Amino acid sequence: MRVAGAAKLVVAVAVFLLTFYVISQVFEIKMDASLGNLFARSALDTAARATKPPRYKCGISKACPEKHFAFKMASGAANVVGPKICLEDNILMSGVKNNVGRGINVALVNGKTGEVIDTKYFDMWGGDVAPFIEFLKSIQDGTIVLMGTYDDGATKLNDEARRLIADLGSTSITTLGFRDNWVFCGGKGIKTKSPFEQYIKNNKDTNKYEGWPEVVEMEGCIPQKQD
Repeated sequence: MRVAGAAKLVVAVAVFLLTFYVISQVFEIKMDASLGNLFARSALDTAARATKPPRYKCGISKACPEKHFAFKMASGAANVVGPKICLEDNILMSGVKNNVGRGINVALVNGKTGEVIDTKYFDMWGGDVAPFIEFLKSIQDGTIVLMGTYDDGATKLNDEARRLIADLGSTSITTLGFRDNWVFCGGKGIKTKSPFEQYIKNNKDTNKYEGWPEVVEMEGCIPQKQD
């Protein structure tokens, strides 16, 4: 009887050890698989981050150098979607901000600090050009001036208003016509013509929208005004 009891004990211990071994092996395999999946996901996430293109201020295509302000702007689309002006990742004017309107939309920015001075729009279809002229005359030296048309920005423009905008560095303002699309970035006191200007004529043969040309967009880096 003692021999039989001892044999049973040995068998029980052997079964326990075998069960423990099998369980430990299965657990180890699962752990290896989980860790493998974890490392694989980590490697994929790292690769995705490495291949994801960087985002620059205002969504422009490349970073600006030091002591430059990043900007991006677009004219209005027909008489439906208003223009948009972004500077240093801040939306200065847009339909969402509800501060744009028919005519010429203008944002004034401090050329040293990049701080917004004012945003206004002037109706050049049904409005009066006189307030626009007074506004242009009041702009201080060293101010960055960003402009974009919406619907029609030219009908009420006269020679004086065009000359004042040309003095800010614009080339195309002299020929801006009815429902032309135009965006411009210049400055008060600029000594040369601005490189930041885009312009599309209203032409019934090439217009994207019925009665209006396609949207014009522009981006770039504005040099910070130095003392």
